[in-house]
Amino acid sequence: MRTGRPLLAATALAVVTTGAAYTFGPDAPPAKPAKHAKVSKTKAADPATQAGTKSASGTLAADSVTAACPTDAKYPKREMRGIWIATVKNIDWPSRTGLTPARQRAEYVRILDEAVKHRFNAVFFQVRPASDALYKSSLEPWSEYLTGTAGKDPGWDPLPFLIAEAHRRGLEFHAWFNPYRAAFEGGMEGLPANHPARKHPEWIVKHEGKIYYNPGLPAVRDHVTAVVKDVAQRYDVDGIHFDDYFYPYPGAGAPFNDDAAFRKYGKGAKRADWRRDNVNTLISQVDTTVHQVKPYLKFGVSPFGIWRNKAQDPSGSATGGMSAYDSIYADARHWIRKGTVDYVIPQLYWPRGFKAADYDVLVPWWAAQVKGTDVDLYIGQGLYRVGATDSAAWRKAGELASHLALNRKYKEVNGDVYFSAKQLLTNPLGALDQVVAKYYTRPALLPLIKGLGGKAPATPADLKAQDGAISWNPSPDARSYAVYRVTSGDAGECATADARNLVAVVPASGQGRQSFTTRGSGTYLVTALDRLQNESPTAKIVIP
Repeated sequence: MRTGRPLLAATALAVVTTGAAYTFGPDAPPAKPAKHAKVSKTKAADPATQAGTKSASGTLAADSVTAACPTDAKYPKREMRGIWIATVKNIDWPSRTGLTPARQRAEYVRILDEAVKHRFNAVFFQVRPASDALYKSSLEPWSEYLTGTAGKDPGWDPLPFLIAEAHRRGLEFHAWFNPYRAAFEGGMEGLPANHPARKHPEWIVKHEGKIYYNPGLPAVRDHVTAVVKDVAQRYDVDGIHFDDYFYPYPGAGAPFNDDAAFRKYGKGAKRADWRRDNVNTLISQVDTTVHQVKPYLKFGVSPFGIWRNKAQDPSGSATGGMSAYDSIYADARHWIRKGTVDYVIPQLYWPRGFKAADYDVLVPWWAAQVKGTDVDLYIGQGLYRVGATDSAAWRKAGELASHLALNRKYKEVNGDVYFSAKQLLTNPLGALDQVVAKYYTRPALLPLIKGLGGKAPATPADLKAQDGAISWNPSPDARSYAVYRVTSGDAGECATADARNLVAVVPASGQGRQSFTTRGSGTYLVTALDRLQNESPTAKIVIP
């Protein structure tokens, strides 16, 4: 994830240096593996394996009865369409420090409304940029990005509002944490007195002018896990998300001084292997904790786009950029194989044909890693790169849309997440217009991730048409409703197999009758969706 540092200027330099792909990477600016069993988790309805699954009403759920139906790849029924909302350095929200709560609310609502306009269905909101909190916390101080002063109470807890407004619009809300950054810039002296780094200086490694928590310390991992658990317990989030910052990215070449921790906990391992194991342990620990708290929560990571290069490992990608495995000790393939994440979003912020990190090379590589597993794959798209003057490819309005064209060729790719919300508002080169016109012509349900539980609610009852709208009684446990319209041909069970007839996903609104304004004549089909978007059988009504 980029964090506001100026772009490295020379593309040529990127191709020949060890950190080649890192030039346009996260810190740039503007045999079949089985999924690890989760505590208290049950298998969610999956059309490929549970053709006989029944809804709460006892009838066959929509996903089950349509599993054998022909579908059109142009209209995927389930697809992640997410946007990252970065708060570090006020990249996306709030636009600057010191805004009133009313102004902060208005800015956020504008982002969400643009997301809905572009048929997105999820937001990944940065609640913890650097051991701080954009929510009321007893574990870490208020973020400076709200008021301009670290530790200062902004006078309200934004997180309930942020979640509720997302849900009101049918958007899934993932709470995004940076695990190991103790402060984004500056030293200990600038931190509030109640900051964990001030209370536990033994947790800290000072490195190239910044301070980091030491990933090799069990106490650090326990603290990070406790912070995540606190949010998962107290707020109605749909997922927990980590970005790509683990051990520090390569900088000026100074060694990361974890000598004391390595002597104490290394147990004879090579330091690189020990560091990777430290990160793996945190991922596994958070994964277990999250699903103990709420089994339905999704936990995932957006790793740097290159795991390893073929030059370093024959099983790596045919690329020449920075290796996350070797440089920041993040082994995303291990998390996939062990099933300690529910999804991965590799940050593929490079264009097609870029020699050091070719998008056309990396998508099939990542698709192969998740094939046969229960881990979902979404692609991190560099929306912020569109229009960049240092790249001929990114100066083309169609580059971003061409990425989705490639993605649709790989069934393992279940959607995309875009960095970041600022460009959602500005729509550089009209690139998002092309994405919507070519690939987001219909709404989409969220992918069903195996192992997260849930079940289809009862079919919407008492479906009626009156005064240009249809309405129905609410289904218990329904979070939203899918509305399909068939204007010609058969409106049988296959009418809901893909999204060609899907006209809306309507968020549930209270306990009264639910409604949808119709768009003319036809057969309307309505299904109920739980919070994971397991889908009920259809209710049907014909409007002449």
